[in-house]
Amino acid sequence: MKLLLTNDDSIESVFLHELVHALRNAGHTLYVVAPKTEQSWIGAAKSRHRPVHSTPADRGLGCPTWIVDGTPSDCVNIALAHLLPERPDAVVSGINIGLNASLGFILASGTIGGAWEGAVHGLPAVALSQDLPLEQFEIVRQNRGQPDAKILAILRASCEHAAKLAPKFIHATAARGFVVHNINFPYPCRPDTDVRRTIPARVVIPGLFSPQADDGTHRFIFKFGEDISPPQPLTDRAALAAGYISHTVLDYSRLGME
Repeated sequence: MKLLLTNDDSIESVFLHELVHALRNAGHTLYVVAPKTEQSWIGAAKSRHRPVHSTPADRGLGCPTWIVDGTPSDCVNIALAHLLPERPDAVVSGINIGLNASLGFILASGTIGGAWEGAVHGLPAVALSQDLPLEQFEIVRQNRGQPDAKILAILRASCEHAAKLAPKFIHATAARGFVVHNINFPYPCRPDTDVRRTIPARVVIPGLFSPQADDGTHRFIFKFGEDISPPQPLTDRAALAAGYISHTVLDYSRLGME
């Protein structure tokens, strides 16, 4: 398959690089167009009020690569219109550092935003995220995105699953279907970890900013939120907690339907 890859953790993310290697090893033709800097929690935003630069780059990925100083949606939009020499079969976004599970996270996710931009262009799209405990997330953050040996082994297992699952879900998705497959890998993820079909958890996340400081500013404070989901059907958060790979079909064509 011909795949356009992006992410929201920047072109330097090892999580993106490992996914590229897994997909290349599986025989796919890849194009990478990723943000210059981290774009987490940016959703499907586009850089409307400033010019956006795109630059060819060599990050040793073995495929055509560009850096865009904008959002994941900018990356996909510019890639499809101006950078790629051919139309890809699908857009794959990730692997994100941390989960993108539950209603409270899905709409805010830059990773899912990048995949959604592919769906808006009529392409099947897949968003991939790696769940991490907060302490492990902090290790990666403090190491400037570099995972330790344990996390790297888990990431590579997730990438092997991604290389099998993404093409399967892409083949099953009609063109112009406005569908994003949201896949979250548990911590830890193993070669034999099973996949479960899920729905987004109902999570409310109030108070994501600190009280006003003396200089008048508020600072972002990460929270997992309060899960108010019913016991059934299985949610993405519940599947991850049980050690399963979560697969949620985000079918935007059904919005507003009963």
